[in-house]
Amino acid sequence: MRLTQYAHGGGCACKIPPGELESVVAGLVGDAPPDGPGELLVGLDDGDDAAVVRIAGGSAIVATADFFTPVVDDAYDWGRIAAANALSDVYAMGGTPVVAVNLLAWPREVLPLELAAEVLRGGLDVAREAGCHVAGGHSVDDPEPKYGMAVTGVADPGRIMRNDAGTPGLPLTLTKPLGIGVLNSRHKATGEVFGTAVAAMTTLNRDASAAALKAGAVCATDVTGFGLLGHLHKLARASGVTAVVDAAAVPYLDGARETLAAGYVSGGTRRNLDWVRAHLSADGVGEDELLLLADAQTSGGLLVAGEVPGYPVIGELVPRRDGVTLVVR
Repeated sequence: MRLTQYAHGGGCACKIPPGELESVVAGLVGDAPPDGPGELLVGLDDGDDAAVVRIAGGSAIVATADFFTPVVDDAYDWGRIAAANALSDVYAMGGTPVVAVNLLAWPREVLPLELAAEVLRGGLDVAREAGCHVAGGHSVDDPEPKYGMAVTGVADPGRIMRNDAGTPGLPLTLTKPLGIGVLNSRHKATGEVFGTAVAAMTTLNRDASAAALKAGAVCATDVTGFGLLGHLHKLARASGVTAVVDAAAVPYLDGARETLAAGYVSGGTRRNLDWVRAHLSADGVGEDELLLLADAQTSGGLLVAGEVPGYPVIGELVPRRDGVTLVVR
């Protein structure tokens, strides 16, 4: 059974568009903190990847949740991808995942529960690879299948990577190639399986996070549904800088450009590009190149302000230019 045919979108490409989402949560920002244990270090203000709370004893808790509709037809692989994607938010903050709970929505009268078991098995296997406990979760009967995890991790509050800590002069490092979104769109439309995309999506960002922390990075995010340009816009805006991307230095999965040329572009990718256009300077850069840079990724890599050995540098942060957070050249 082709799981992707039971969903209107696939993976992180089915996120609520970033502009719409920001308007929805605008009223939740800036409230006085409640009485109780813990100090909120990273919250909703800049749309970071996870919440971080300092607790007694000198450590911090990292909390996040992520789930989405099927991005591939294989149930086990979908579970692996969704788990790696949820764990990624903890790694993007410089944390270590400790425990996760499953989030499962399933059309129980349409799809066999044996497939749901395969999804959960995939998630469990990736969590085990990460050294993260999986302890139960929650499920609902839903017309559209969805799966993900709520993950809690720990971090050193003095070594958090956050999206508002970028400074001019820092290089930009990307730890996974782009192109996942267009290849997933082609898979959904044709059934073709792209092993390189599955391998990229199921690769944990654990090693990249550790390497970034070792290199002294304090600013990072992961590249998922809002695409490289969308997540980089949020980082640059939060940090009060402008990000310059060298398009020729950005790595792509094999077949990504040909797939884009064949017309396999998700609506989420187009919405990402539309969202950043007002803040983008890209003289002489073609529309196809910009669509690839805005491609809605699922379980993408880390985008780090700083040089991380072993990964490509794709640009740099410079002083803020009036009205421009992104420059593509």
